[in-house]
Amino acid sequence: MTTLSSFGLTRTFAFPALTGWTSNLLGMATGFGILVLVWTVIAWRLGNAVLLPVPLAVLEGFSMLLRDGSLIADVLASLKRVFVGFLIAAFIAVPLAMLLAYFRPLRRAVLPVINLIRPIPPIAWIPIAILWFGIGDKPSYFITAIAAFFPIFLNSFFGGQSVEDQHLNAAKCLGAGKRALLLRILFPSALPMIWTGLKIGLGQSWMAVVTAELIAAQSGLGYMIQISRLNLETSHVLVGMVTIGVLGSIMTLMLSGVEGFILPWKQK
Repeated sequence: MTTLSSFGLTRTFAFPALTGWTSNLLGMATGFGILVLVWTVIAWRLGNAVLLPVPLAVLEGFSMLLRDGSLIADVLASLKRVFVGFLIAAFIAVPLAMLLAYFRPLRRAVLPVINLIRPIPPIAWIPIAILWFGIGDKPSYFITAIAAFFPIFLNSFFGGQSVEDQHLNAAKCLGAGKRALLLRILFPSALPMIWTGLKIGLGQSWMAVVTAELIAAQSGLGYMIQISRLNLETSHVLVGMVTIGVLGSIMTLMLSGVEGFILPWKQK
């Protein structure tokens, strides 16, 4: 609000406040604008399109790959590998975590094995994946599943362990059996942590699929980046990198949107 005094007259001007969406969009636009500006300045200073092309060259590369259909084909190939591996990991990790959180003898037997395997990075599994599954989709499914499994499992396990004993004891007093305790007490209580693990696991799957496609695939965004690197087409390399970032962000936002329906109490 601004007050203007002139010739003894006072007038008040009210400027509308920025809404939440407008403020967020303005902040995003400012951040991306600064990124593009810094990128352009560095590219001009380097003066070498192989090392770092200007943003306009990347846009031209994006348009060319979009027109010839190769970008869409690679995106679909990577999306399929990510979703298949992610779903495999989720369907194994969540039930296993709930079982280990509830059954102490099973936890003592299985958890040391998981803790032994967990520090091994997904990239170290690629030679084994190629030996077991050959070249193509199957090794990528395996690598993305490995990458997503541990974040999902750990978050689900700690979520299951955080359930109050009094809740379990109250359910037992009311006649709940082991199956009811797992499905109606343990799983709903751990769901917020499970959902966090799913979001982290999805991001890990994206990073892993690109690594797998660099070596063990003949399609996908990782494969496109590798071929473009060999051909010194740095603009196409950056197209692949930006596409990965955009798709990963979109999928994370989608999971966050679904979270409002799955966990409505967290939105309050």
